[in-house]
Amino acid sequence: MKQIIQDLNSGQTRLIDIPSPIPKSGHVTIQTKNSLVSLGTEKMLVNFGKASYIDKARQQPEKVKQVIDKIKTDGLVPTLDAVFRKLNEPLPLGYCNSGVIVGVGSDVHGLKIGDRVISNGNHAEIVHVPENLVAKIPDDVDFEDASFTVVGAIGLQGIRLLSPNFGETVVVIGLGLIGLISLQLLKANGCNVIGIDYDKKKLSLAKEFGAIALNAGDENIISKIEDLTYGFGADSVLITASAKTNQIISDSAKMCRKRGKVVLIGVIGLNLNRSDFYEKEITFQVSCSYGPGRYENNYEEKGMDYPIGFVRWTEKRNFQAFLNALSSNSINVKKLITERVKLEDFNKIYNNLSKKGSIASILQYSNNNHSKFSSIKLNNSDYASSNGVVGIIGAGNFTSSTLLPILKKIKVKIKFIASSKGLSGTLLAEKYSISNSTTDYNNILKDKDIDAVIITTRHNEHASQILKGINANKHVFVEKPIAISINDLEKISEKISISKKSLTVGFNRRFSPFSVDAKSLLGDNPGPINVVATMNAGYIPENHWTQDFEIGGGRIIGEACHYIDLISYFTSSDVISVNMCANGISPKVNTDNASIFLKYANGSLGVINYFSNGSKSYQKERIEIFQSGKNIVIENFKKIQFYGYKKSGYKRTQDKGHKTQFENWYNFIKKGGTSTIPFNSIYNTSRASILAIESLKKGTWIDV
Repeated sequence: MKQIIQDLNSGQTRLIDIPSPIPKSGHVTIQTKNSLVSLGTEKMLVNFGKASYIDKARQQPEKVKQVIDKIKTDGLVPTLDAVFRKLNEPLPLGYCNSGVIVGVGSDVHGLKIGDRVISNGNHAEIVHVPENLVAKIPDDVDFEDASFTVVGAIGLQGIRLLSPNFGETVVVIGLGLIGLISLQLLKANGCNVIGIDYDKKKLSLAKEFGAIALNAGDENIISKIEDLTYGFGADSVLITASAKTNQIISDSAKMCRKRGKVVLIGVIGLNLNRSDFYEKEITFQVSCSYGPGRYENNYEEKGMDYPIGFVRWTEKRNFQAFLNALSSNSINVKKLITERVKLEDFNKIYNNLSKKGSIASILQYSNNNHSKFSSIKLNNSDYASSNGVVGIIGAGNFTSSTLLPILKKIKVKIKFIASSKGLSGTLLAEKYSISNSTTDYNNILKDKDIDAVIITTRHNEHASQILKGINANKHVFVEKPIAISINDLEKISEKISISKKSLTVGFNRRFSPFSVDAKSLLGDNPGPINVVATMNAGYIPENHWTQDFEIGGGRIIGEACHYIDLISYFTSSDVISVNMCANGISPKVNTDNASIFLKYANGSLGVINYFSNGSKSYQKERIEIFQSGKNIVIENFKKIQFYGYKKSGYKRTQDKGHKTQFENWYNFIKKGGTSTIPFNSIYNTSRASILAIESLKKGTWIDV
């Protein structure tokens, strides 16, 4: 299928071929009929892509600070690599889609194949959307009008925050697409509406929709609004404009009556003058997208609705309300359409986003049958007689930032890459000359040329994908962890015990040259030693998927397992019991501020301090080893110090062992021999990390 993307590095807007998404739980796939180009939002993205690096930095000063902090901890070269890699990740454009459902995943309610629907899907022939971001189109509303729903819901949510009453006067500043829709919604609500803009065509439309239209360049505009409101001022102001000036927010307060309201939908300068708001006790609020539920993982991804008695207008119910307004002819969107363009002629729109007088552009889709393929071929490389052919399942940040650059250096033969929506996998396939991109990883498992799979998906998917990989007679490498429950871990252990194929986990830190040097001094039988590993993990929001215990298993299982493996490597022993204590009076199971205590079979002790409440400017990792009057200290995998040993410490570029890990693993895949990490050690580490959570729940030591 075809999809429009924006390259943030080159500034180029492209129409590319990607595999079609397949239905997954809680989602539907939709064959697009029309999509609406949101000229304001998409113009910002396109212009950002075309800007120079300096201008990009000026537009996002908060990101510049993050880069500076990262340089302090990770060094200049790794930071620059990360920045340029991020800029090389194109973005999908569009979020106003209408079409027909062609696939329904499990646990979807009230939607079926053949339903005419709207969604916040991108400009693509097939989109894959969670059910709470989908709404049915009434029979008397066509696809073209319906494609205005999502952008209409943005205006509707801003109006709901204003809570206007019949007969009140509301000023709408900025008569672009959202402004003109909001103006009509306010009129339908019985409000007196004043529209403000510079564009004469838009002012004319505002008059046609029943509003009073004022030119934004009029120096007497505030006094005119006072005259129109009997000297009181407007009851509220809705800002839908996009401009860098601070004058708009100042004027909006001056336009209001005593204790009026100002709600911001657009993007403007926000250096507020206190006196403007203080003297009249003006309320100011920023509106968030389509309404309650936006950016909430439980609502959008898991399909958990808010009870209507407590949250009347969620984003989905806002969609439905706007569709009902279209059905009752309360608003007219046909008059807002500037142009209709076929998908393949998309550049007629994107090359002229600044065209004066443009309001709404509609993309039309032909929906050819070729849109439905779940795999596409990017080149015709022959792997039939090759040894060590690999398929990758997952195309997220780890795959793009770490995995593929390394696999390219060591010349790994990659035939397939799988991603859930097809875009990220296809872009990586283009960049790294991978032959095939797919949205169905079963295509990888069925391919007879592929000897091994690398899994880098979300943590809750690892166990089932490992089992399928082993069943398909493939060697499996999985980025940690292998499982987030004991039950899944035991299933994997049972399967591996009867399989001729291997399972390897990405415990890369044991392959770091710093770790290898430390191990060479400790020896294969170091006796009882003490190891303290401290991780300044950094704050991650609670709504991040790794913090969701059902999806990511929390950061202890997902990340602290690295240090359990590393300490086991140094001690040459297995964990026999674990105890975890966490920060706070009643810590949650997904805590990321905890100390883990480990007892080993050979008498060694390990302590892992995994903290997220430290400074970003402090080093991320520190390993301290105590052995018979001697010490080894590894700092951030950039520096190692030896005390009591006949060896000098040294510094070098940060190396966490990823490259050596994959070199060793790939050599094993091609030539056989001994697995890079014995499975019994992987199993022991995995049990210890999962049981650490059980220890926290019970407040006691747990035998591993």
